[in-house]
Amino acid sequence: MMNYQPQPRQLRFSVDEYYKMIEIGILKDYEKAEIIEGELIQKMPIGDKHASVVNNLNRILVKNVSDEVLVSVQNPLRLSDYNEPEPDFVLADLTKYDGRRHPRPTEVLLLVEVSDSTLKYDRDKKLPLYAEAEIPEVWIVNLPSEIVEVHTKPTFGLYQLVQIYNRGEIVKSEIISNLKIEVDKILG
Repeated sequence: MMNYQPQPRQLRFSVDEYYKMIEIGILKDYEKAEIIEGELIQKMPIGDKHASVVNNLNRILVKNVSDEVLVSVQNPLRLSDYNEPEPDFVLADLTKYDGRRHPRPTEVLLLVEVSDSTLKYDRDKKLPLYAEAEIPEVWIVNLPSEIVEVHTKPTFGLYQLVQIYNRGEIVKSEIISNLKIEVDKILG
């Protein structure tokens, strides 16, 4: 006769439970984490190059999108009950989004991750979540390689098309037709 012992199990937290734990004081250092697959994931410190690129992109994006697009910087995006990442940029459609809560996938036009030490995590963990949520376009500003990856056509949890833009080239959004930015201006 086999003796079955209870096994440890992972506890997953919903995004709502996460906020409740913050509200009642269970979690204190919450601003340094995001919730992915029901787990609290500690965010990496932001280095000089990362901060510089985010500042460059913020200035460029705000100047180059219409008033019907909100440029949200390093704020949460509610993908599902168990996923609320904090991408570097969310460009939300203000004809669908009222700005009174964190945006939902159907309200997002384009999302940007600026990636240096987090490149593998952003590609392997976050990008499939964005595709599964059908975010139409994701840019990964790949700092180590000095390129911009544009991921489009999400189907079955994968982006079907990836375009790579190098220094000297111009990144063109498929979703926001008039958005064109020189890679050199993004990278500085």
